Amino acid sequence: MVRYILQQIKITSHKCFGKWFAKNVVEETINLDALAEHMSNHNSPYSKGVIKGLLTDMISCIKELLLEGKNVKIDDLAIFSLGIKNKLMANTEEEFTVSKNIEGVKLKARATGELMSKTLNLEATLKKATIVNGKLATDSNSGSGSTGGGGSSTGSNTGGQGGGGSTPTGDDEGDGKN
Repeated sequence: MVRYILQQIKITSHKCFGKWFAKNVVEETINLDALAEHMSNHNSPYSKGVIKGLLTDMISCIKELLLEGKNVKIDDLAIFSLGIKNKLMANTEEEFTVSKNIEGVKLKARATGELMSKTLNLEATLKKATIVNGKLATDSNSGSGSTGGGGSSTGSNTGGQGGGGSTPTGDDEGDGKN
């Protein structure tokens, strides 16, 4: 179940100032050890250590392939690729230099198959959550149900409880660059 809280955009210069939006609450971040243990508990003949070793090697290999200029597609997860973070635009091709015009590279992941929004929207249920005395509590009056499509939320990360990272433009990275 995807829990959410409601937040209000408080940035006066924002075009949606004063409006409310839903923001997902991240209750926990699972690290590689916990993922390996979770996977080994799903009737797997492989131990947590074997699974963690395989995942660690996979991560290393994905990084190596990306740095060689390749994209890596893992079916039903994502297509991983690198993008360039541009710093400044050059007026001419001759004026362009890497040090002056490029800030760096960034990892991009585009969902595929089972993790695409259209598939997640069919399976996701949403439930309103509230923060009581600094702890996450489910609001029993909110009910739950399918998103009914269009499951991306827009709004501002205004520093409230929970996680999510959506910005008013819907650009999770907040820089507007791809």
